[in-house]
Amino acid sequence: MKIKFLAILILSISVNVFAQSPSKVLSQANKAMGGEKVLKNIKSWQMMGTVKRLSDGANGKYSAYASGGNLYGDMFDLNGFEIAKGYNGKSGWVRDSRNGLRTVTGDAAKDFQAESTYRNTRWLNYKAERAKLTSAGKANINGKNANCVLLTTAKTVQLKMCFDAVSNLLIREEIPQGELTKIFDYSDYKVVSGIQTAHSIVSKVGDETFEIKLDEVKYNQQIAKSNFDFPQMSNEPLPDLKSLLQEIRANAEKIDTILENYSYTEYRVERELDKSGNLIEKETERKLLTFYKGYRISRLIEKNGKPLSASDQEKEDRDAAKQVAEIEKRIAEKERKAISQRDTNSGTGGQPSGEGQRITIADALKGSLLTNPRRERFKGIDVIVFDYEPNPAFKPQTRNEKLFALCNGAVWVDAKTKQVVRLDAVLTQSAGNFLAAARKGASFSLENELVNSEIWLPSQADINLSIRILFAGININNLIKYGDYKRFDTEVKDGKVDEMKKP
Repeated sequence: MKIKFLAILILSISVNVFAQSPSKVLSQANKAMGGEKVLKNIKSWQMMGTVKRLSDGANGKYSAYASGGNLYGDMFDLNGFEIAKGYNGKSGWVRDSRNGLRTVTGDAAKDFQAESTYRNTRWLNYKAERAKLTSAGKANINGKNANCVLLTTAKTVQLKMCFDAVSNLLIREEIPQGELTKIFDYSDYKVVSGIQTAHSIVSKVGDETFEIKLDEVKYNQQIAKSNFDFPQMSNEPLPDLKSLLQEIRANAEKIDTILENYSYTEYRVERELDKSGNLIEKETERKLLTFYKGYRISRLIEKNGKPLSASDQEKEDRDAAKQVAEIEKRIAEKERKAISQRDTNSGTGGQPSGEGQRITIADALKGSLLTNPRRERFKGIDVIVFDYEPNPAFKPQTRNEKLFALCNGAVWVDAKTKQVVRLDAVLTQSAGNFLAAARKGASFSLENELVNSEIWLPSQADINLSIRILFAGININNLIKYGDYKRFDTEVKDGKVDEMKKP
């Protein structure tokens, strides 16, 4: 009995020793690296050294740098072949000697944004960034026992970190890059400015392995923000962004007319993170979308994979008719105000607010600073891409102007049709009031698809935000997919919408 009791006691002690909580693992890592206070004081860093590709022995210079909380970039050359990438706080880019310069999009863009923030602040601000920590168990990394932690960001990007069980120093990272996972192994730690810093890095990307040796590491050195911007390519004509926005605005009425001849479905998936940091579906709904005089009309047709009952569908149809009637009232009221304003000749130069009416990107961005124009290929077509950020001198008047005045991101525009192909937006500061407010970091991305070679319609949207309502917080993580595009003629008779598909 004594032997059995002793075995149980030893097993219990072993579990307590090795099954550490994620927060404890990171706390020990902070202490081992120099202390949490010292780590939080890092505002920027630069690393320089050499890189070698093990598959063929190609070698050259390596550099990496981070600043400002989410700005990040790195560059290396292999026997003269250069590869560089950067995130400027609004969009990410990659450039190499073979494919030239291009903007990072899709899952790879979301992953790169997460990596850029992580390279600046590590795990230190995970609570403020609404990330979740979970245990990733134990592992043996290059012969060393390690405790691993999984960090899942608010946008559901998962970064895995493993720490030496003896020294508590970081010895491995696993970071997603689209369909790939990048693995970084760290060793040869030396103290730089009071911080334990790895000087040997083995990076595995796909089938290639790179060996990086750092010669110099600097902390809290000033780094020009321009270092993270898109490189200027020689002999490349750049578009005038002011003229481009004017073309988009002038094109809006034509697009609205075409849009009224289309319907498509919106499939919304509400998601949330479970206790393990995995993204799970909570509920779904499918709506039919049509358009009338620049306004959207929606009908719910499916809930959690099941069609609506006959009575519920009739209710949705009646609601659609009410939406049309409300649109007519809005238009009539807008015309009445315009006539009244002309008659009074107030001389203020103001315009009707147009609340509820569909706006163009040109209108939304008129108070933003537009930067980094470039020409690229996206989905097989020529596009113009530019970044935008808040303009502190702009005084927004409408609700939409107020929202976009607090956002930064990037816009892709079809160079031929002057229609928006893709939009990324991130809220740079919390917005709202005491009753309800969207927190800083809320993000929205929309990607469109060219339909019938005449109009770009939504194909997918990703919404991620945290809302404070009074003293409670609500996290919203929705994936929206669009499809079933149909072209038809629309007529409104007696408050009803008749849809006649074209042959």
